[in-house]
Amino acid sequence: MTTATIEKSPSTASPAPPTPSRKADRKILLAGFDLGTNKSCILAGPASNNDIAVSKIVPTVVGYVKDGIVDGIIAGNASILFGEDALKNFLHVNLVTPLGNGVVAHPQAARDFFRHMRGLVDAGSMAEIRAVIGVPANVEEEAREDIRQCATGVFERVLLIPEPFLAALGYRDDSRLNQPNYVDPVINSLFIDIGGGTSDLCLIQGYFPTREDQICIDFAGDAIDALIHEEIDRQYPGNGLSRQTVREIKEAHSYVGPVRKPTDVKVIIGGKARMLELGETIGRACNTLLERIYPALTTLITRASSDSVVQLLQNIIVTGGGSQIRGIDTVLQKRLTDDGYESPRVRLAGQDYKRYVAIGAFKAAHAARENQWQHVLD
Repeated sequence: MTTATIEKSPSTASPAPPTPSRKADRKILLAGFDLGTNKSCILAGPASNNDIAVSKIVPTVVGYVKDGIVDGIIAGNASILFGEDALKNFLHVNLVTPLGNGVVAHPQAARDFFRHMRGLVDAGSMAEIRAVIGVPANVEEEAREDIRQCATGVFERVLLIPEPFLAALGYRDDSRLNQPNYVDPVINSLFIDIGGGTSDLCLIQGYFPTREDQICIDFAGDAIDALIHEEIDRQYPGNGLSRQTVREIKEAHSYVGPVRKPTDVKVIIGGKARMLELGETIGRACNTLLERIYPALTTLITRASSDSVVQLLQNIIVTGGGSQIRGIDTVLQKRLTDDGYESPRVRLAGQDYKRYVAIGAFKAAHAARENQWQHVLD
């Protein structure tokens, strides 16, 4: 995981980048920005070629340094930290997560985070940056406008595109498009993108998806964490485990399907090691996600044309952090088979799942026409 650069500003909010001169030869950088509830990824490079000059994954968290912290405790006596730096200094900062359920929850923190991500791309703030930003499927216009407002004065132009479509574009292997046996996911596939705040499903059939082609479910990784946390608190009162610890437990032991027991998890409670049996708790929470996704999956399958659905069933792809839940591909495939769907094939996007939306956004930035970009200058 990439460690975020510490913000050096002594003020309580990140300053807006200086306005560069508007010379005709001003350098243009294109950025693909996966703005995630828990982790964000940004890729960037010059508009003149497809080279990726910057590739960063940063936890989507802002830490505002508490009053009264002794000089030298925070590197550079910074007033704001981001990503890993904020998490490492959790004792000395007020942690704020800018997003909730995939949309802006704290506008000021979101603007500060945007400025930080821009700084990773263009530390000197001398380039014009055009950013394609991924948004949840079928997100409301108000939520889209919130993102545009946070980008105002940070990026010069933006384009907002649904995340599952970008994931398909990023997953696409451009080097194999001319191979006769290659199945292009952008032509006919169904993507299930399970993030922290939302689970987004989308029919990808060679054109920009309509609202009917997308379903967004406000139940994903964070909701699983909440269910597990509530159950642990019920079974083991006064355990004192943080949500971050619960998330780490989930990531290490998550699964769907029949209950897996025993699943003994070592935790530290009151400074002492203790083993908790969490197999049923974790399985029940993860299976709740499956029960929310499956009806949306079958709904989108019914919306595909009869001529395309057989091939579509062969190309169902699970991506995002939720793709790491053990058995999610095999259980979904078995359920489709048991319900009579013709030879379905569900597979995982692979270990590069954290970058696919950003990769797709970077490709979309290069393909965008001049009139598609939205100006977001102050």
